Amino acid sequence: MSEHYVRRRRKRMSEMNVVPYIDVMLVLLVIFMITAPLMNLGVEIDLPQATAEALSDQGDPLMVTVTRNGDFFLDTGDQPQLVDGETLVSTIAAIAARNPDLQVLVGGDRDAAYQHIYAAMVYLQRAGVPSVGLIGDPEQD
Repeated sequence: MSEHYVRRRRKRMSEMNVVPYIDVMLVLLVIFMITAPLMNLGVEIDLPQATAEALSDQGDPLMVTVTRNGDFFLDTGDQPQLVDGETLVSTIAAIAARNPDLQVLVGGDRDAAYQHIYAAMVYLQRAGVPSVGLIGDPEQD
């Protein structure tokens, strides 16, 4: 019995398997995406020392309180008075004309809608108030 075995030569693969490299690159990409926002991109500088004195307190600021209903109360040192928007503008504009460094603080009820507090700030802007701040109660432990 004469069987002929034909021996075939297998061709070697000369291609490189890149799947493991792609896996490594994806892991590195994820690591860079996570760590990039955590990097501090600030510039370190040494600020000069100032010899100026601290600003003095200009007195008590005016208080505008906004209720949950949208009512405005103006506290000028006396008893807080209920005022409408136009009265608020005219009263504070008269006070701001006498005191150009006037500071007004706006306080809102916990349940007051944002639109009412925003309206108070718009009225104060129309009155020409240069400095408006928001106040609130500190959190209790």
